[in-house]
Amino acid sequence: MRLLFAGTPDTAVPTLDALLASRHEVVAVLTRADAPAGRGRRLVPSPVRVRAEDAGVPVLTERPRGEEFLATLRDLDVDAAPVVAYGEILRPDVLAVPRLGWVNLHFSVLPAWRGAAPVQRAIISGDEVTGATTFLIEEGLDSGPVLGTATETIRPRDTAGDLLGRLATSGAGLLVATLDALEDGTLRPRPQPADGVTHAAKLTPADAHVRWDVPALAVDRLVRGCTPAPGAWTTVPGPDGAPVRLGLGPVTPQPDVTDLGPGEVRAGKRDVLVGTATHAVRLGDVAPVGRKHMPAADWARGARLPQDLVLGAEVAA
Repeated sequence: MRLLFAGTPDTAVPTLDALLASRHEVVAVLTRADAPAGRGRRLVPSPVRVRAEDAGVPVLTERPRGEEFLATLRDLDVDAAPVVAYGEILRPDVLAVPRLGWVNLHFSVLPAWRGAAPVQRAIISGDEVTGATTFLIEEGLDSGPVLGTATETIRPRDTAGDLLGRLATSGAGLLVATLDALEDGTLRPRPQPADGVTHAAKLTPADAHVRWDVPALAVDRLVRGCTPAPGAWTTVPGPDGAPVRLGLGPVTPQPDVTDLGPGEVRAGKRDVLVGTATHAVRLGDVAPVGRKHMPAADWARGARLPQDLVLGAEVAA
């Protein structure tokens, strides 16, 4: 089949590679326009654009709307348009052009976790199993008929980055198999069930704020679900009364340490423990504002933390 692939971030690159190696022909790639990044805010191409250009595939970066884009899409004469994390809403007139539709790879087992952050929300909610789904895009949010699914166990120490990396690889194979079956006429879309719908809104910095007055298990899940982005954080009261943001890497629950109250800190030579509503957790790498990640014990020594420090505590004016 002739394909237009739509995708933007690193997680879409394994699927592009799999499609380029398949029996199908990727005639063009649609991705987001170059975006400013870094301190210099220079324009940087998306990972998908970089990979497509390396492979010699024509790249489209215009937004998928208007008569000019429709004309381009029709001229490409594609049979299907596979999509992975493209990041744009597709209008009905655009959806109608490919003969077999726009086929999305979504990183959950639909109808669970429709939306922008399915992997992060699954970890934060304590799900034991997640997966990937291919489905036909329609006007609703991730509500189109399902074509294929694959499941993946969420491991106890998985971060969102770890899990998304595995799903990006297994999902690439699922999407290619879905397109093969569509071409062969052996696959029929099936409607999503009405029960079991959950929504995975994009995580904001406020969502990533660690509360220490909840069980250690909840702290652990939040930190893992927010790693690497947007990055869980807490506040460290400073001598001037201003809170200091602290980026947190994965934490490790310490069930035997129950003598620390929520947010109370015990800094040793090799580790830093913080109390929760149940038992303590050991901090992993941390990143004070404007500095790189470092082991928590190194940070604690350099910061000269007071004995009575409570993370997240409000500082009196």
